[in-house]
Amino acid sequence: MKKWITIKAFCAISFFLLTIMQSEGQQISKEEMLFLTPEWKGERFEDGRPKVSDTILERMKAVTHEEAWAVLKNEGYKYQYAERWETIHPDSVLVGRALTATFMPGRPDIHDAIDKRGKASGKRGQNSWPVDLLVRGDVYVADQFGLHNGGPTIGDNVGNAIYAKSGNGIVYDGAIRDINGLKAIGGFVSFFSSYHPSHHNQSGDLNTMLIGINKPTKIRQVTVMAGDVVLGRDGAVTFIPPHLAEKIVITSEVVRLRDMFGHSRLRAGIYTAGQIDTRWSAEIEKDFSKWLNDHIDDLPISKVQIQEILENRTW
Repeated sequence: MKKWITIKAFCAISFFLLTIMQSEGQQISKEEMLFLTPEWKGERFEDGRPKVSDTILERMKAVTHEEAWAVLKNEGYKYQYAERWETIHPDSVLVGRALTATFMPGRPDIHDAIDKRGKASGKRGQNSWPVDLLVRGDVYVADQFGLHNGGPTIGDNVGNAIYAKSGNGIVYDGAIRDINGLKAIGGFVSFFSSYHPSHHNQSGDLNTMLIGINKPTKIRQVTVMAGDVVLGRDGAVTFIPPHLAEKIVITSEVVRLRDMFGHSRLRAGIYTAGQIDTRWSAEIEKDFSKWLNDHIDDLPISKVQIQEILENRTW
């Protein structure tokens, strides 16, 4: 029995190492990316990563975690919300497309094999490999397995490189360093686990190694896929599968409009709190549609989007 367990363990480790070595530069293959994101029918990057439109990303900035959570829960996605982060620029909102990186505790033989292949293709420093792939609108999402002392792979140099390429910040499940320098980057809205002045490769110790780029990764209790829409605000982060991004945006806009209408009618004394706080009657729904048309040029949502809501409404 012990011999059989040993053989099984050896096979599992061999498969893991083979998977690592077959992925060029630790990146997921385009075929695997397409296989793992079948629900996305829209535009993609050259490597297959889903590319949610800039318009949806811009509209996403007004979405709250409550609005996103409700849609995701109804769609069967129970583990998309991660909270209790340290933050840089906490009053700002972080929205973008996830580019993922997965680090694991360093092991010399595996680290050196990965490093050798990277150096053969002109790469230096594993912590910079994912950063080199960032484009405008991306968010760098990295699983650093919460490592604190000896963990930071992001300081002010890497942080500036991330911001220069993406115009965005990070979601980083681990420690950062050079925090004062990172705070000086105006738009570097970031969520991270902790701060420590050490470095991931200090005194020759290989504390971490990069085992995956744009592969599914785990951030706290969330499984994150490259191309997910990152919504970071109010100290928490929601990771939204790309095929649900537009639905969440539209739902948020409808909720916002209904709240504005309801509050205005309550202040005017037209309806009672009981009427507004329960399922609306046909009379109130009709009044809401008229209110939308009457105020269509004054509302914080574009006229085109309101017209689409009116045309497609099922409530």
